[in-house]
Amino acid sequence: MDQPALDDLIELLDLERIEVNIFRGQSPDENRQRVFGGQVAGQALVAAGRTVQEAVRPGEPERHVHSLHAYFLRPGDPTTPIIYEVDRIRDGKSFTTRRVNAIQHGRAIFTMSASFQVDEGGIDHQAPLPDGVPEAESLPDFRTRMAPYAEQMGDWYSRPRPIDLRFVTPLPTGEQVQDGAEAAAAKQQVWFRADGKLPDEPLLHVCVAAYASDMTLLDSIFNAHRLKWEDGNVMGASLDHAMWFHRPFRADEWLLYDQVSPSASGARGLAEGKIFATDGKLAVSVVQEGLVRVINR
Repeated sequence: MDQPALDDLIELLDLERIEVNIFRGQSPDENRQRVFGGQVAGQALVAAGRTVQEAVRPGEPERHVHSLHAYFLRPGDPTTPIIYEVDRIRDGKSFTTRRVNAIQHGRAIFTMSASFQVDEGGIDHQAPLPDGVPEAESLPDFRTRMAPYAEQMGDWYSRPRPIDLRFVTPLPTGEQVQDGAEAAAAKQQVWFRADGKLPDEPLLHVCVAAYASDMTLLDSIFNAHRLKWEDGNVMGASLDHAMWFHRPFRADEWLLYDQVSPSASGARGLAEGKIFATDGKLAVSVVQEGLVRVINR
């Protein structure tokens, strides 16, 4: 387990409040060309959630995030703090809505709307857990799985990782699917969890899941066309991101991320993901559209 790396992530998500609805977030000291999208989504959700928590009056039930819809507008500068401005759109009897803009150098780089709800009973059904998926502990960890590509990955291979990833299906590398129809390859399955112990704060678990949800989702699009990040002839970036939180979960316990790409066209690809807990409960649904530009092909 890499608890120090996870502690760094917890600190990364612990925003500094500089005004009533204004927060400041930092980026890790890493050699990145742009801020990781999952970081911005997680920090924005923290900012929104804190204004929701303080709006709940004594004796009123807590409200938990049930959905978010976000757009990545510009690449974030990892050397500059990010300012998060929260607009308190609505505080209703059952639902609370927030809008968050992430700003650098005077311009919005990311915008998100998030909705929170009090706990309610009701009808219940879900998609089933996929069959035949090996247990997470039976699979190699990230460094073991990526060891053959360590030289190509450089510092990216050795850096501390707050999220433990275990790939079920072939990697978006030389392990690409060799046989079968294109549609069968347009998928990926990954187990993930926070690599250590998280506090019991539900909002933190949701924000860690939001952070992790952007790490592998576009790979299902790449797999469909046998593309590889390291080939240098493809450019990929998240354009928008939506999540629906169906049932409670812990982000420091194993979660299966079942991903598929139903379509790609116009230099854009769509990816869908379902996140299951080990007991089979569907915890989260994710949809993302990404920019995928292939050069000289």
